[in-house]
Amino acid sequence: MAETVKINGNWKALFLGPNTKIRRELTPLLTPHFAAFSGHDLDSYPTMNQLVEAFRAQELNLCFLDTMSDRNAALGVIQDILRAKPGIPIIAVMAANDPDLILRCLRQGASEFLLQPFTVDQVVASLQKLAKLAPGGQGASSRGKIFCVMPAKGGSGATTICCNLAYQWKRLGAKRILLADLDQLAGTMSFVLKVKSNYSFVEVIQRASDIDADLWKSVTTARNGVDVLLSPEAMIAGISEMTNAAPILEYARAVYDVVIIDAGSVYGDWNLSQAQLCDELLLVATNELTSLQAVQRSLSYLDANNIGRWKIRIVVNRYDKHVGLSRESIGTALHTDIYHIMPSDYDAVQRALIDGKPIPPGTAFGKSLVGLADRLAGKESATKKSGSLGGLLSLFSRTSS
Repeated sequence: MAETVKINGNWKALFLGPNTKIRRELTPLLTPHFAAFSGHDLDSYPTMNQLVEAFRAQELNLCFLDTMSDRNAALGVIQDILRAKPGIPIIAVMAANDPDLILRCLRQGASEFLLQPFTVDQVVASLQKLAKLAPGGQGASSRGKIFCVMPAKGGSGATTICCNLAYQWKRLGAKRILLADLDQLAGTMSFVLKVKSNYSFVEVIQRASDIDADLWKSVTTARNGVDVLLSPEAMIAGISEMTNAAPILEYARAVYDVVIIDAGSVYGDWNLSQAQLCDELLLVATNELTSLQAVQRSLSYLDANNIGRWKIRIVVNRYDKHVGLSRESIGTALHTDIYHIMPSDYDAVQRALIDGKPIPPGTAFGKSLVGLADRLAGKESATKKSGSLGGLLSLFSRTSS
């Protein structure tokens, strides 16, 4: 059995934690199964800055985490690892079979676990799981990119942008695209796309430790060349207790070129896990004052939960220069640049919603969507605009609490 797993690519593993024996014991068991493998020790539970520096210094694409020396510290660092290196497989190393600790690690975002004393059979079993997560064999560095679309306030049109944005990547050359509705409570993607499925992301979470191609094929639906993963049609008991979308996103990142997530909101552990694991977060608002106050609060919440501002892109939807605030005023009020403006194009959007079809590229909204996708794909340089707005900052200050 030990000879059945071969993983291609150049793999650089971080062995994280005070117990440096882990690398010495595991390396001889791991090396025969990788085309290229090297290990690097970080003999502490690091701060976020130390993790970022470690990943910057080394092109690491695999992590073995020591949970034996300090389980609380180990649990606390898992999401920091995923923030510093989204999508990196994390294998938790344990001293004994502890179902509670295993479950907590998986919920935090660990991909797999190993128990001491290490055996060839259990190492091979873990590597088989790793091979499924990275079927192309190139490690985390070549895995798909995840874009998370979040509304700062309900009714901002985030789902419309999300659904139509996914189809843009076909034009940009992506071969495999996933559109995922991960709204736990009020997902509307099935209505927007006019698709139905007997399954949803719930089935994926329920089988988080055993996701494979057969399961994935059964829970997704093809729509115009894009795979669609829906939210449940009806409320399911216990769905609000799901706090970590990592099993879905880790598998999806491994098998798709691009993943577009429609998130329910900014708030709560479930949505934060999506924000942590995505590569870029599109925060969608309108240019109404109440919506922009929601943006301000959303940014504060994301800041408090260590979601880097570097990945957040503010998109103003249904923009009408004759109604609401100007682009320059919005940027000044929020102390940040507006990434993209989507125009108000009611007729085109409504016709597409009624027909369940993508918004045509020749419409005002469609043209703007092409520009947004090109910019996200790095095909168009950013254009920064700024302005001033006397008195609005104090208004935001008074209305925020």
